[in-house]
Amino acid sequence: MWKRISVLWLVVKGDARRLWFALRHPDAPGWLKIGTAGVLLYLLSPIDLIPEVVPLLGVVDDIVIVPAAIRWMLNRLPAHIREQADARVGTAR
Repeated sequence: MWKRISVLWLVVKGDARRLWFALRHPDAPGWLKIGTAGVLLYLLSPIDLIPEVVPLLGVVDDIVIVPAAIRWMLNRLPAHIREQADARVGTAR
């Protein structure tokens, strides 16, 4: 189980770095900045789809929704921004 968690962490960390470099690109679309702000607000907001008081499920929604939203935004980037962000991170897709 810990191995799966560490692999998930590496994927999320790589996607977050890729998103950071895409946000700093001069041609970054406005929707990317708004979407990233929305993901950060969701992550920091006390309002969740499943409340934190529900054991385990309250945290699982954050673990699933935030990486899925980041990956969704990265997949919709223009190709040249995605390629440059991948090159900055050091991975090719």
